[in-house]
Amino acid sequence: MGGSIRTLLLFALLAAAQPGAPDHRIGVWTLVSADSSLDPPNRLSISHLHGGVHVVMSGEKHFDFTANRNGHDSPAPGNLGFNQIDLHRIDKRRADVTQKKDGTVVATVHEQVSKDGKELTATTTTAGHPDKITVWTRSGGAKAAIDPFVGDWTQDLGKTRLRQGLVLKIEADGSGGVRFMGDYSYTARFDGKQYDLKNSRNDTVTLELVDPQTVDASYQRDGQVTQKDRWVVSADGQQMSVSTTGTLETGQRLTEKLVFKK
Repeated sequence: MGGSIRTLLLFALLAAAQPGAPDHRIGVWTLVSADSSLDPPNRLSISHLHGGVHVVMSGEKHFDFTANRNGHDSPAPGNLGFNQIDLHRIDKRRADVTQKKDGTVVATVHEQVSKDGKELTATTTTAGHPDKITVWTRSGGAKAAIDPFVGDWTQDLGKTRLRQGLVLKIEADGSGGVRFMGDYSYTARFDGKQYDLKNSRNDTVTLELVDPQTVDASYQRDGQVTQKDRWVVSADGQQMSVSTTGTLETGQRLTEKLVFKK
């Protein structure tokens, strides 16, 4: 039952917005507190995508999915306790989510954003069990998660020790992820899963959204983590720093910080 409730909470946090109406759940949220029987990931990003709501949750566990906002049931594959969710928008701050198993209601969740827009509370109700309450605090605004990173980036030689003249191009891939093109390339989503690299000494990359301006990237070769990057975009969106730590094939440790500008 605990696993089912935990997974229900994930879907409770993506109640769909009606077209044209503001949705105060859109943004990035950080876990504040949860009932002891709930153990959700501690980072939540909600953004609009293709007429639906795209959700990325990360922490010890990672979830990445898109739910329709057409008022109909949306499939929820891969869960033991349920396989459908029904999202009902009440107003700009409140929504109800119904969890179903083959059309039968299993549980409901009521979620509400505070008047100041800084706190999100989800109350999970299941028959025969006490309500479970989870609280999140806003750590980012309504801008889509990938927006600050998209663009053409040129190395700022005046702010970087290694004067390599690097150029990066980052594009939205249309499904909540990015296409990265530089001296190597890949297409990946912010879900903590491994994606293949091209023209790289490493094999795969995983991306995790830390907040709307920060992404952690982890690279693996032969099943071992060889490099970790942190991308940080400035508040005005015109500068991106990339801090790198890693190990070369020779065993040499690498620590470097590069600065790029649009």
